[in-house]
Amino acid sequence: MKKLFILLFLFPALLLAQTDEELAAVKAPIQLLFDGMRAGDSSMASRAFHPGSRLQTAYVGQDGQPHLGDEAVEDFIKAIGTPHEQIYNEQIWSYDIRIDGLLATAWTEYTFFLGDQLSHCGVNAFQLFKGAEGWKISHITDTRRREGCLSEAPDEAAAINALLDAWHQAAATADEDTFFGSMTADGIYLGTDASERWQRDELRTWAQAAFERDTAWAFTPHSRQLYFAQNGQTAWFEEKLDTWMGPCRGSGILTKTPEGWKIRHYNLAVLVANEKIQEFIKLVKK
Repeated sequence: MKKLFILLFLFPALLLAQTDEELAAVKAPIQLLFDGMRAGDSSMASRAFHPGSRLQTAYVGQDGQPHLGDEAVEDFIKAIGTPHEQIYNEQIWSYDIRIDGLLATAWTEYTFFLGDQLSHCGVNAFQLFKGAEGWKISHITDTRRREGCLSEAPDEAAAINALLDAWHQAAATADEDTFFGSMTADGIYLGTDASERWQRDELRTWAQAAFERDTAWAFTPHSRQLYFAQNGQTAWFEEKLDTWMGPCRGSGILTKTPEGWKIRHYNLAVLVANEKIQEFIKLVKK
């Protein structure tokens, strides 16, 4: 039992130590496929696939009904190698990769261009198998649409900075809809008092009187740092704030939703200079 406990304790750490390397290995056949498409090289593209792979597309037909269409991998590879004037250029904007043993999945947002003309966009859902030759694609299901397509990679840092700046501005101008609309429904806000832990709608109720004024509260952010998870769907940040309480620090977590980035957790803390900490300790002990 003791040996089993040790193995269970160490196993998550071993997974974390391999994560970056494994993520790169899973991405490799996906990137090989799209490099082959852009080059019109069917041999290159075919090396990305495991024998017996399947291709499917989820779509709504002209009859208004949902369909799941099949395409033979052999036909797809042949089309890549058949001479064509326009480059098949599929751009991947994000990866969300999950790995367990010999199985991996990758969820990728994409836009497909024929030459320099936008054709369609959607999501690829890859399934990959790790065999003797490494990771290979065993299944792809995609969606396709023509609305809301990206033509270039989004600047996620700029989007998050704009969201957070607008969030603080919303508090300063008592813009209730923008302030609370910038948070997820299950978002948490931690204030400076130990009792101040609210979910979004609880905070809305508590702060109702403040948002009936011209200004709820006015914090000026600066020195913000952003960090992103490997899958691009989660980000966290820290920022310094000039407030009526003096210098503070805010930190939080954001989630990428279909409506864009949303604040899922925010922690507000008052900063106390080291040379004042003893005075502070005496104060809080009273």
